[in-house]
Amino acid sequence: MDIKALFDSFKTKRIIVLGDIMLDAYMLGSVTRISPEAPVPIVSLAQEDERLGGAANVALNLVSLGAKAIICSVIGKDKEGKKLIDLFHSNQISSEGLIESESRKTTVKTRIIGNNQQLLRIDSEQTNDILLSEEEELLSKLGSLIKTGIDALIFEDYNKGTLTSSLIEKVIKLCNETNVLTTVDPKKKNFFAFQGVTLFKPNLKELKEGLDLHFSMKDFSSFENAVELLREKLKHEITFITLSEHGVFIKNNAEKHKIAAHVRNISDVSGAGDTVISVATLCLTAGLKINEIAEISNLAGGLVCEKSGVVSIEKEELSIELENLEL
Repeated sequence: MDIKALFDSFKTKRIIVLGDIMLDAYMLGSVTRISPEAPVPIVSLAQEDERLGGAANVALNLVSLGAKAIICSVIGKDKEGKKLIDLFHSNQISSEGLIESESRKTTVKTRIIGNNQQLLRIDSEQTNDILLSEEEELLSKLGSLIKTGIDALIFEDYNKGTLTSSLIEKVIKLCNETNVLTTVDPKKKNFFAFQGVTLFKPNLKELKEGLDLHFSMKDFSSFENAVELLREKLKHEITFITLSEHGVFIKNNAEKHKIAAHVRNISDVSGAGDTVISVATLCLTAGLKINEIAEISNLAGGLVCEKSGVVSIEKEELSIELENLEL
């Protein structure tokens, strides 16, 4: 494989990311004593950081690999939403598809880190479905954007209310009519709403929960039966399952591949799924074979797990690692 040509092709891609976006906030410091008020550590605050999270991190991964990312979502008309918009602009992510809502608040996940370990996470969020008027406005924005020429659309569901079942159905229909590839990073609530998409990427836990099945990876035939059941229910083209320490599994109507995980010094698995769906989508738009899509995405997901917190893939680092793979 010509790695340089592949990465050059990414620069020509325009990808919509539709789903739940959030602000990932970090409060970092050191712990040297326990509070006299309660049996909890005292964190001496040294640094605060704010990063793009959820669907926004998917967009950041796309931009990191040279593609054009357009975020489509609903956020609150609040100071946290304003911070997200500022982060989009500073990271060259288009916010053309963004709606600021008076009726919602922006999702913020605040992680308290002491001595490089997460001690606590505080979630400020609103998870009810967006209003029908907001759904219609979002669909209108998507229609206009697709007319400008889009290679793929990523559904990034975090169960925070942006992706309603009716919106999902309408967007898939619109994309199928305009030959836009669709890829999905699902959650349980809307698991079976994604009928007829191009690529469906749950992790192993989401596969079990979505199908309400219990099995061990030691019984690989049970796993493959679950994949077949999923394919029967969703009628999608490519099934791509991330299996954590077991690697990844990918299947279409013609072939299937199980690829082992690379040995890594795992620091934090946060955001790995965002990286995998981003890389898989770009490889899909570049016309790669499904085993190549799985190999490259698997490698990218492992690389971000070596870093602390939610981070995006680094293009140069991935390129160097790919040179060592015989694809």
